[in-house]
Amino acid sequence: QVQLQESGGRLVQAGGSLRLSCVASGRIFGTYTMGWFRQAPGKEREFVSAIRWGGYTSIYADSVKDRFTISSDNARNTIYLQMNKMKDEDTATYYCAFEPGSRVELSRNEADYDYWGRGTQVTVSS
Repeated sequence: QVQLQESGGRLVQAGGSLRLSCVASGRIFGTYTMGWFRQAPGKEREFVSAIRWGGYTSIYADSVKDRFTISSDNARNTIYLQMNKMKDEDTATYYCAFEPGSRVELSRNEADYDYWGRGTQVTVSS
């Protein structure tokens, strides 16, 4: 089992910045992928970004590319999501996800992630 704990969500003004963190604990060994998804009220959960263990490969949703940056601290089993130039449409609950093992291409599909955090709320006000 892997446990994930997100933190950092809060109210932020449009155009501002925020950094989310996610700490993984439990049975973590070998390679893995960690990612961020988000769900806005009344909408389905959507992919935001993912990073492979080691931090050398990452992917982003088009809606956040060039504004958000994912990074990892493997020694601490922690990933971060630096969010800049935030927009109203970034308002959502942000979830951290964990996929054991390694695949050729990082997945944007939530069904491929086995473990999930409880989420942290991000609200952008204009």
